Amino acid sequence: MPSTTVPASAPRASRFRWAILGIIFVTYTINFADRSNIGVLIPFLKMDFTINNLEAGALMSFFFLGYAVSQIPAGLFYGRFGVRGLATASIFGFSVVTFLLGTINALASMKWLRFLLGLVEGPTPVGISATINRWFPPREKATATGLGYIGATMFAPIVVPPIAVAIAVTLGWRWVFYLFAIPGLLMGVVWFLFVRDTPAQSPHCNRQEQAYIKEEKTDGSVGYAHRDLGLIDKIIRARRMPLVSTLKGIFSSWDILGDTVAYFLMVCVLQGLLTWIPSYLVTAKGYPFLKMGFVASAPWVGGFLGSIVGGWVSDKVFDRRRKPTMLITAVATVIMMYILINVPENASLVAAALFMVGFMLNIGWPAFTAYPMGLTTGQTYPTAIAVVNSGGNIGGFVSPMIAGALLDAFHSYNVVFTYFAVCALLGFLVILTLREPITPGKSPQDAAA
Repeated sequence: MPSTTVPASAPRASRFRWAILGIIFVTYTINFADRSNIGVLIPFLKMDFTINNLEAGALMSFFFLGYAVSQIPAGLFYGRFGVRGLATASIFGFSVVTFLLGTINALASMKWLRFLLGLVEGPTPVGISATINRWFPPREKATATGLGYIGATMFAPIVVPPIAVAIAVTLGWRWVFYLFAIPGLLMGVVWFLFVRDTPAQSPHCNRQEQAYIKEEKTDGSVGYAHRDLGLIDKIIRARRMPLVSTLKGIFSSWDILGDTVAYFLMVCVLQGLLTWIPSYLVTAKGYPFLKMGFVASAPWVGGFLGSIVGGWVSDKVFDRRRKPTMLITAVATVIMMYILINVPENASLVAAALFMVGFMLNIGWPAFTAYPMGLTTGQTYPTAIAVVNSGGNIGGFVSPMIAGALLDAFHSYNVVFTYFAVCALLGFLVILTLREPITPGKSPQDAAA
């Protein structure tokens, strides 16, 4: 009988991009923990140093000054030389500075070390955003951003308050910095060993996965057409737009600059809350330190879930449109600030309100980072996201100090929450002016149907 052969099935695509996302998540969780532990430690620092609310806000703000300064140079570097080397150096650098923060004996020294921490941390988020942009197809970029990048910024504040409080109560506040420095040193090694600038450079990412990431079709074309969302597309000003391919184009594009302004306003809310929620719970609500540590995690539990849900909604429900979730998060934050001002004096209700604040604030958070991905090329995106991060995070510099000054002047957290609501409302108005970049036509799924 003649022999028969069964054709070998085509190799399946590897899924190493998800391992990369796991490394990103752990790395940025550590990054965010090292910057945000100061908010939890302010009540402890006040026992050793004379600190008013403005100075306490400055401890957070000095970080963001350095953070903003370093991001555009990092974006320019990444666009030309790739991510691997500088990102690795940044991870090692912020771990060393975190350790040094535990050695200070004067408040002025802590402020300048916080500035230095911002300088060395700045290249990390730009490198992470550029890595996601190169390692994930457009249909997964907001999901990956929400889960691995923004999700980490919400997961860190969940675990930091109880861990930092437990360490500070048991060993003293200096040990928080000493112990928090160790994980970053380990992840610097992991990043250097496994994260490559592009999927094609990685021995763990096969050709099938590389083709999937590029969204290559059987006819050799590359790309993905959006479904028509009708009225929604009219409201968000959806239209076909040429990609920004030059540095001049980045700095002359209102869509990129407007995203920066909107991000600035929303960061004013996020970093203001991150800095002052622990003190709000201790001074305004009278919670003991350990109880504060757990309740202070509530907005970030909500934020972690919100960032994941928001990224998925942006990719799947709105078919890669970014403005809808950005608008939802801005207007919902205004509403949640009103609720927070009027929440009854009940620990469970306070925790529930803080949970919803974090959830609604972060529904649209991945979209602020994913939005420039639809406007730029692979070469110009690192600089574009550096502009967004740098300008946006100036909000992290000014907002904690403004909130502290308002507290010193009015002795009321209601005034602070009203200030956050105004920032979110202004952010909503700015987002309305942006255009939504799309490629018109049917999606591959629709075409197959």
